[in-house]
Amino acid sequence: MKKCLIVVDFQNDFVDGALGFNGAEKLDQIIENKIKDYLINNQDILYTLDTHYDNYLETQEGKRLPIIHCIDNTKGHEVYGSTGKYLKDAKKVFKKNTFGSLELGNFLKDKDYDEIEIAGLVTNMCVISNAIIAKSALPEARIVVDKNASLSFDKDLHNKTLDVLKGMQVDII
Repeated sequence: MKKCLIVVDFQNDFVDGALGFNGAEKLDQIIENKIKDYLINNQDILYTLDTHYDNYLETQEGKRLPIIHCIDNTKGHEVYGSTGKYLKDAKKVFKKNTFGSLELGNFLKDKDYDEIEIAGLVTNMCVISNAIIAKSALPEARIVVDKNASLSFDKDLHNKTLDVLKGMQVDII
């Protein structure tokens, strides 16, 4: 079975930076263990990176969320902790300036993955967006979100998002 792990926006600014929250740092070991398993089994790893620039506050997102974060080439933009050590092993890294990555979808649509697993931050924003993009790109692939390898700043929104994903035929493990 051909599988792929997508690590969504596990960046310093979402863990302990501008938009960081308690508990996010605990995902580092969980995600690192997943990455090791995928690499041992010769499966692909992909990363998405929330990426903004100096004009962030002038963008639609910046007007609605006026907290400067994940500015390209800053510490906040870097992948957090041990998870960051494997960026060099990624088949591809997608820089995106919004919640979901259309480039990721275009990349996936030509692949023959049987299963895509998604882990990272933030469940109710970027995780759900990229899960739906993956489902749209490869409707016959099994899309999986590990509820213990994703998180939100709001536990209630995290759980509601997982319920919505179930309803969209994404498996929650």
